Amino acid sequence: MAQKGPDIASGRLPKAQYTVNFSDLHPPLSPHEALVESERCLFCHEAPCQTACPTSIDIPMFIREIAAGHPKSAAKTIFDQNILGGMCARVCPTETLCEEVCVRNTSEDQPVKIGLLQRYATDAAMAEKKHPYTRAAATGKKVAVAGAGPAGLSCAHRLAMHGHEVTVFEARKKAGGLNEYGIAAYKSVDDFARKEVDFILAVGGIKIENGKKPKLSDLQKKFDAVFVGVGLAGVNDLGIKNDDAKGIEDAVDYIAELRQAKDLSKLKVGRRVLVIGGGMTAIDVAVQSKLLGAEDVTILYRRGPSQMKASDFEQELAQTKGVKIKHWVAPKKVTLKGGKAVGLVCDYMAEKRGRLSATGETCEFPADTIFKAIGQTFVDGFGGALKLEGGRIAVDSERRTSLKGVWAGGDCAAGGKDLTVAAVDDGRRAAESIHAFLMA
Repeated sequence: MAQKGPDIASGRLPKAQYTVNFSDLHPPLSPHEALVESERCLFCHEAPCQTACPTSIDIPMFIREIAAGHPKSAAKTIFDQNILGGMCARVCPTETLCEEVCVRNTSEDQPVKIGLLQRYATDAAMAEKKHPYTRAAATGKKVAVAGAGPAGLSCAHRLAMHGHEVTVFEARKKAGGLNEYGIAAYKSVDDFARKEVDFILAVGGIKIENGKKPKLSDLQKKFDAVFVGVGLAGVNDLGIKNDDAKGIEDAVDYIAELRQAKDLSKLKVGRRVLVIGGGMTAIDVAVQSKLLGAEDVTILYRRGPSQMKASDFEQELAQTKGVKIKHWVAPKKVTLKGGKAVGLVCDYMAEKRGRLSATGETCEFPADTIFKAIGQTFVDGFGGALKLEGGRIAVDSERRTSLKGVWAGGDCAAGGKDLTVAAVDDGRRAAESIHAFLMA
């Protein structure tokens, strides 16, 4: 965290306001609302929504099951493809995936609320004490999973179902990865990430060792197979002078601190906040800064709105919360006062023939906190043992790496979509490949 100055303080709002501000972004559907919404589905043949889902959930089937009054059966249909369907229902950008291609998504109508229906079904199943899956007979095989994020947990659950013994090694104090540390607090309330981990572990055969980061070579010696799902631990720098000055923070670290805070009223936030970036992390840290009581929050992005990685929904959400988005500007120089960042000088940018360049004009933005949200990078903690592609671990269609007996998936793997749902799919696919390898 950056050094706290007079404009960075806690308790900017009445204490009760924090509860209101960080309440559930999309409140769950009631049984009646779920029934009405499910009946809007046309149950399309070769449904485009299922094709658009990275985990290929049979969406028409689970919605039909909800309409028939069987939400727990609907949940089983979801979990068969995506064991983290509960979290994905909360954080998946359905507006650019399944709901975007819904045949009801027209100028005269609205898409079926697939995400909320998925949450309704999975919440119903997770409230049950009985786990929906039973493990196969023990195989005697042992698999190590490095990283307890969505990819690792998905892989571990599927392997455990097949009867293998799985040990998950997680460097942090809690399991869950980005679901625990990186999701905006208003998207996942009531400690849901932990509850989902508990739900996954209930199948049996999975042991998680926190605070552990073993060497790959050691895992290869002790286990029959290894899955790597360590995510992206590095954060890109701004690449300008003084980009490590006091007052400049990593958005990912701040979001993690917010997610673990027991009392949001004690979390310090600046009056004037700048966020550099155009993805989901930029939106999340900007909106949460505003909800914590920041007076002025501005996102700076070097291109136009259509080129932001954050969806139109997320951009609109930020603006409705009072966040300003300034397009076509890029950081040029950090303004310092007493060694602390107090603002940014930015270049105005323009795109000509597909190339981005500065126009020669500049503008300046004052700030007491500047967040970097310009992407994360893979940190190779395996001593170069794994072949890389584009700065991430190279994998094939079954998520096999260049080393025999080692698989990888999630954000650390090349070709990923940096989505929770895509990481879950990687873990499931890798688990099936590992199972075939172990039983050959």
